[in-house]
Amino acid sequence: MDNRKLLLQYAGFATQLLVSLGLSAFVGLWVDKHLLKSIPLLVWLLPLIVLIVLIVKVIKDTSKK
Repeated sequence: MDNRKLLLQYAGFATQLLVSLGLSAFVGLWVDKHLLKSIPLLVWLLPLIVLIVLIVKVIKDTSKK
């Protein structure tokens, strides 16, 4: 039963990762189109920030307490 719980935890994280990256890329693209017309800056920065935050979350969740 412990393996099933671990599998569901990682499947939930993978879903969270894909949705967060997709949403941040979409928001970054939208903001770049409407505000920053010359440089596509946020389409790169927002997913990078989301990825860093999620990596920190994984490290905190998996580190020994």
